[in-house]
Amino acid sequence: MLCGLLLIWQPISTGLVTSSVLDSLAIRGLPMALIMVLRILVTGFGVGAGLALIGRRPGAVGMAMVSLIASVATDMIVYLTPYFPSNRAPGETPLYVLVSLAYGTGWMIYLIRSKRVHATFQDV
Repeated sequence: MLCGLLLIWQPISTGLVTSSVLDSLAIRGLPMALIMVLRILVTGFGVGAGLALIGRRPGAVGMAMVSLIASVATDMIVYLTPYFPSNRAPGETPLYVLVSLAYGTGWMIYLIRSKRVHATFQDV
């Protein structure tokens, strides 16, 4: 499931969000452009982590953890700063922050505690 999220959902989501805010780039300028580049880099790293997990590569679990941390950190920048446009209603930002933190934390706990993950990657 995590591999699917990293390889399919995250790139699609990043592409849709980025394409929907391109018109704002001229108004919001460099800060928004830097956040867009950061999101694309984090997404690319996530794809690499997903491929490493599928290929059972050494360090894949650590790479997936770094990817999750980077993704949540990027979300916090997007949600808690005024540089990236949003359609969130007033008062919804804390909910988005909590959901992002729960998503990242949940997957991190899974990667750390799962017997299946440890069995799969112990010989790698």
